[in-house]
This record gives sequence, structure tokens and C-alpha cells, in this order.
Amino acid sequence: MREVDLNVFAAELANGAFVIDVREPEAYRAGHVPGVRLAPLSTPDAVVSALPGDRTVYVICASGHRSGRAAEHLQELGADAVSVAGGTAAWARTGRPIARGAAAEAA
Repeated sequence: MREVDLNVFAAELANGAFVIDVREPEAYRAGHVPGVRLAPLSTPDAVVSALPGDRTVYVICASGHRSGRAAEHLQELGADAVSVAGGTAAWARTGRPIARGAAAEAA
């Protein structure tokens, strides 16, 4: 499984990276990285069909565990997927912004 650290992720996000948050809607609404799309692991078929085939997909969760498994699975399906180390919790601990509610469109 490929993984990127928060600094690389932040730079890619600023450049328009395609990012999915694989937590469930309640956790996503409680706090997520701004601009990240909701793509719960509980709906894998919907997630896979919405992924771009020509770009890297960054996968984030709360701590990096679920996103690691999800990125690995997406790689097995042919996607160029990487997990964000430390997840949303690490993002917030570094003082980066957190969005609340359902602002980003679901993947």
C-alpha cells in the first residue's frame, strides 16, 4: 500500500487532487478536510464507479487505518490510489482547517 505524509497531501490538495474520505457520513459531517468527497466504505460499488481513471486518488479516513485498506483494495482494482498517513485526526492536530457538515459532494 502506498502512503503519503500530510505535507505531500496538503500540496497535492492545493493543486486540485482528487480525494475521498472513506468514513461514514456521520463521521464525515463531524469534521473533514475541506473539499474532500465523501465515499463511505459501506458503499464500495458506488465509490469505485465514481473514481477518475486518469488521476491519483488520495484516500483519507480518521487515522489512516481504513484509508490504507481502502487504497490497497482500490489498487487491486486498477486505481492509482494512495492513503493519507495519519488521516483527518493528524490533519487537525497540525492546525490545518477542518470543515463540518456535508459541504463536499459525495463521490
